[in-house]
Amino acid sequence: MTLLLDVAGHTLALRHDGPGVPRAADGGIILPAGRVALLHDLGDGLFYRHGQNSWSPCGWRRLSDQPLRIANPVRRVTADDDAWDDPCRHHSSAVAALQGEDGNVLLLGALGLGVPRLTADRDTLAGWYETGAAPWFIAYGPEEAVFAAYARQLAEALGHGRNRAGNVWCSWYAYYEDITEEQLTKDIEALDGLPFDVVQVDDGWEEMVGDWYANGKFPSGMSALASRISDAGMAPGLWVAPFIALPSSRIALERPELLLRDVSGAPVVAGYNWGTGYYALDVTLPAVQEHLVELTQRLVHEWGFRYLKLDFINAAAAPGVRANGAGREEAYRDALELIRRTAGDDVYLLGSGALLLPSLGLLDGLRSGPDVAPMWQNYASDDPSDAMARNAVVNTLHRLWQAPLAEVDPDVVYFRSRLNLLTEQQQEWLRDLADICRFRAVSDPPSWLRPDELQAMNEYLSSTPRIERVGRYRYRIDGRDVDFTPAVGPQSGSAYPIS
Repeated sequence: MTLLLDVAGHTLALRHDGPGVPRAADGGIILPAGRVALLHDLGDGLFYRHGQNSWSPCGWRRLSDQPLRIANPVRRVTADDDAWDDPCRHHSSAVAALQGEDGNVLLLGALGLGVPRLTADRDTLAGWYETGAAPWFIAYGPEEAVFAAYARQLAEALGHGRNRAGNVWCSWYAYYEDITEEQLTKDIEALDGLPFDVVQVDDGWEEMVGDWYANGKFPSGMSALASRISDAGMAPGLWVAPFIALPSSRIALERPELLLRDVSGAPVVAGYNWGTGYYALDVTLPAVQEHLVELTQRLVHEWGFRYLKLDFINAAAAPGVRANGAGREEAYRDALELIRRTAGDDVYLLGSGALLLPSLGLLDGLRSGPDVAPMWQNYASDDPSDAMARNAVVNTLHRLWQAPLAEVDPDVVYFRSRLNLLTEQQQEWLRDLADICRFRAVSDPPSWLRPDELQAMNEYLSSTPRIERVGRYRYRIDGRDVDFTPAVGPQSGSAYPIS
């Protein structure tokens, strides 16, 4: 069906192949389920690209510029939806938007699951679902207004997070995988009395990725460590990657029937880390679901962890042949729902590598970019998903509209001078962005901080600044002007209208 559509005074030609007709909604129009295409009449406008998971690049590009994407095919398997990559066309996951010369924005966003994909050129903005069909939402007007309207529609359709993390201390950016019970015990003692709400133990505690039991560096076990954190007045947090397994893990070797398979029957490699490709579990299998229930019960109800960082979870939506024939996003959501139901509503669930739409109503927080790293730019890499502070800032700025749906986690801020290559300005950008997100995390051991650095951290974590947005990359924080435009740089659209 083809028809003319008036969206907030802007006339568009719409073609859709589903039954039904468009209907008015809060802040915009809901389009029928199916494939849609809009003749937008915005010419060589700016295109907003939304990435598939936490690490996938987000940002604005002019349509005449090269598409924003991950060029490295190996990295793309981990950090984006490689099945739909297109080096020649601007493409997006779940939602896309176009900004014309007058600054107004045309937004087209999915309202359901099924791997919604969008593309744009100088004439059309189109959307479709990989499997099934669901409605779409369209809005036109000021950028902040149209994204807020879309967020309201998503909250109504899929839900939103309810728990708040507070101030988090994380072990990762101090020790990486070299954590030990002895060192963390010292850190917990040093953190006692500081303004932290959560101590999150990151990667390095487990026997192997896929085998979620304490390794030899934690002789007292994880329950004892959780109790130490609780006794210090903070919530125990733990990193886990529940949907993946390394090829040399016991679960992969002893229970290969649990692995997701491709059309040829080979295990699906869902990404690359720890020096190898890692496998995805087929979360639609009853045996895998039993495994996930047992794992979650152990972490939460036996060991006592009240905050779970669920990492590499996009693996549940990797392309493959699933036992029950479910779509990728449906399988992902069902697996998260199982973890949520088993953990309980009061346990904080943070997703990393998370997909936006199928996470809503189940996860409390979503990582918004790649790992931050104590350096601004890796001069050996131009990968927008690579671990560096600039990439984390850029991605987070373009996902702030998601805050009503789930806490936006921009990753850690720094106060230490030890092992830190960030300038003071770059550190201020990280801290200001964490304030805007209302999600503040630190990975600096107190023993690494000079007295002035420790004081600065305490004052920062104890404050509750007033936040006001005044432009795409401009804010006022307690009356102080903060401009992220230089941080974003011309590659991400700082030369375009931002107010």
